[in-house]
Amino acid sequence: MTNPLLSASPLPYGLPPFQTIAVEQYREAINAGLSAHLDEIGAIAGNAQPATFENTALAMERSGQLLNRSAAAFFTLVSADASQEIRELETELSPRFQAHQDEVYLNRALFERFAAIDTDTCDPESARLVEEYLKEFRQSGIQLDAPGQERLRAINAELARLGTEFGQRVKEGMKSAALLLDDAGDLAGLPADDVASAAVAARAAGHDGKYLLTLIQPGNQPALAALENRDVRRRLFEASVTRGSDGGSLDVLDLARDMAGLRAEKARLLGFANYAELVVDRQTAPDFEAVRTMLGRMAPAAIRNADAEAAALAAVAGHPLEAWDWAYYSAKVRREKYDVDEQALRPYFELNRTINDGVFFAATSLYGITFHERTDLHGYHPDVRIWEVRNEDGSALGLFLGDYYARESKRGGAWMNSLVDQSALLGTRPVVINTLNISKPPLGEPTLLTLDELRTLFHEFGHALHGLLSSVTYPRFSGTAVPRDFVEYPSQVNEMWIMWPDVLSNYARHHITGEPLPQDIVDRLEESRLWGEGFATTEYLGAALLDLAWHVLEPGGAPDDALEFEAKALASAGIAHRLIPPRYRTGYFQHIFAGDGYAAGYYSYIWSEVLDAETVDWFKENGGLTRANGERFRQELLSRGNSRDPLESFRIVRGRDAQLDPLLRRRGLE
Repeated sequence: MTNPLLSASPLPYGLPPFQTIAVEQYREAINAGLSAHLDEIGAIAGNAQPATFENTALAMERSGQLLNRSAAAFFTLVSADASQEIRELETELSPRFQAHQDEVYLNRALFERFAAIDTDTCDPESARLVEEYLKEFRQSGIQLDAPGQERLRAINAELARLGTEFGQRVKEGMKSAALLLDDAGDLAGLPADDVASAAVAARAAGHDGKYLLTLIQPGNQPALAALENRDVRRRLFEASVTRGSDGGSLDVLDLARDMAGLRAEKARLLGFANYAELVVDRQTAPDFEAVRTMLGRMAPAAIRNADAEAAALAAVAGHPLEAWDWAYYSAKVRREKYDVDEQALRPYFELNRTINDGVFFAATSLYGITFHERTDLHGYHPDVRIWEVRNEDGSALGLFLGDYYARESKRGGAWMNSLVDQSALLGTRPVVINTLNISKPPLGEPTLLTLDELRTLFHEFGHALHGLLSSVTYPRFSGTAVPRDFVEYPSQVNEMWIMWPDVLSNYARHHITGEPLPQDIVDRLEESRLWGEGFATTEYLGAALLDLAWHVLEPGGAPDDALEFEAKALASAGIAHRLIPPRYRTGYFQHIFAGDGYAAGYYSYIWSEVLDAETVDWFKENGGLTRANGERFRQELLSRGNSRDPLESFRIVRGRDAQLDPLLRRRGLE
């Protein structure tokens, strides 16, 4: 059979023909892509002609298309629909991808050609391209001597292996930690559709007649807010927060220790005091100390607010509070004090209507783009839906794929990734995916969203917009290819439209009666906005500061006891709270240990939120949901990717540098 990945896809926008690709063909195409890319790199580095922008930087941007196409399709499956064969292939290929990266960026002849390019006559985007390549060469170790480079290659290979193993164990650990219950009475308090979903999940796992409470990636599980049985809450909570740290076959603490030690050694090799310093050097934050100062400024107020919330919860509970009680009594306070019952709101947030009349409606109102479902196109799983996205004038923009339901073959959490990056140089339009983990209801039943799922839906679509609205020349700068501590910013901005009156009234309608969400409930939601911010900020800061603690270690300084280290790190940072574990504990902190994605960069969510809070103020000051505002945000920020300094794009929109005060007000931390 001819391998479909070996040539450009014939499908619209270059959508991979997933249905015709066999697992073995991913290996074949990736191996061919790795080989072809090295040949292309060799030709660039060995060119006898003097280095120019065209024969070096432009040639580099055009290289690797087979590899990029094959890897994008493969890693989409790895995260969203991984069979055992795919997982085994990931284990085989991940170190090879890292070794390939080293072959490219430790190629001295290639580096010297980039260093020799005269950028005086280049346009700003082209000059930035050369500058960014040179930065990556230096941060990848090009200036190390031969023994240093050899050691760096070995470290990178081992980190790739350990990160893959960590991710696979966490994925299996989340599945194995799901709580199996025999009696429907143990689920008292859960909405009927959640009970039905638990029955479906149990049946799918081979436990017909029982109920399975599956887990989401963060420690705090949604069912904790509704379950009336305190012992069931305890069991669910403990199953969640002890994942990956119970000493069993899926324990990952050994992997975390090894990775932290190797990252510390890598940072020292590259001339940095620690891995956090190395990472922040690549970000928009001016330095590591600025990050630590911001987090430190927020921690005392977060703990103070959390303590006040805990006192209110204990008064309602009438007994000493435990961590597994928090969400349950917090929901009770919200009902009694603010008359807001989050579970009772779910019938107003039906998934399909929310997508079409909420998420898409807001995007059309702001950017003029429209969405047209393509049932003739197919993704990598039957649950994947595909929309063609068009500009206001009807011209083609790209494809958007939505993969919303949880399944065993999908890792936890929610994310956006790109199958095809927009690039004027390559003539490609974007193909982007949003992936969530919403419990799938029984056949024929509606999918009703919690407030957290609603927020996630809008958030991830903000990332999708960043990819879809990209308008850059070079693929290196496309869409979300911005510094890690900037990438969350557009997605957080998109959350503002959830409760925007014109948007809310368009999608928040009862799925049976069609009645809009009553205005008095909307008002009470606004009144209760700050309730729970103490918990949310403390939970987040715990994870962000734990991340930094792992990545300021010196070589050889990885702890023997990871859980003791975790407890001391939180206490030292002033963010330890008996009732509030970090959003992610070490045993399931996939963001920072399953690959390099957010390692020493989990702070970026709050760093980005500083920009987000400022931008929300800007939208409100200028009339809110208007085409004029959307067009400015699109043209000056979303479309720019990393083709210019992202903070410059922010300043052009906002008119000044960001200030911390709007964020502090939003979170009640003044």
